[in-house]
Amino acid sequence: MPIDWIMGLVGGVLIGTAAAIFLLVNGRIMGASGIIGGLVDGSGRSDWQERAALIAGLFVVPGVAALAMGGSETNLTGNWAIIIVAGLLVGVGTRFANGCTSGHGVCGISRLSLRGIVATAFYIGAGGLTVVLFKHILGVI
Repeated sequence: MPIDWIMGLVGGVLIGTAAAIFLLVNGRIMGASGIIGGLVDGSGRSDWQERAALIAGLFVVPGVAALAMGGSETNLTGNWAIIIVAGLLVGVGTRFANGCTSGHGVCGISRLSLRGIVATAFYIGAGGLTVVLFKHILGVI
């Protein structure tokens, strides 16, 4: 039996738990784009160690988990130009939306925030349209 759904469930529980702990301890929403943005634009200088630790954890923990489980498969394209452009577009989109999946999707929806629900609906829709356009119509990815 495939365990993909179990891994997704465990990941979701871990993200939700981390968001709840971050809110309880800091009194702020755990929005990754806002945390990274504060490091980039300098507005998060007062708590840069906390921000850097959270961002490092976002990279280190999945890497350690992948190594412990013998690696991981991905369907990511091998075209670096597409990966870089996609990453930049996601970054720009999160700045326009004033948040990302962790801020709006996890924390916003769980607090029944209308802004979080609307933002999540729009970025899920935009992601779906992007896949249809670039994969199925243009064949780029």
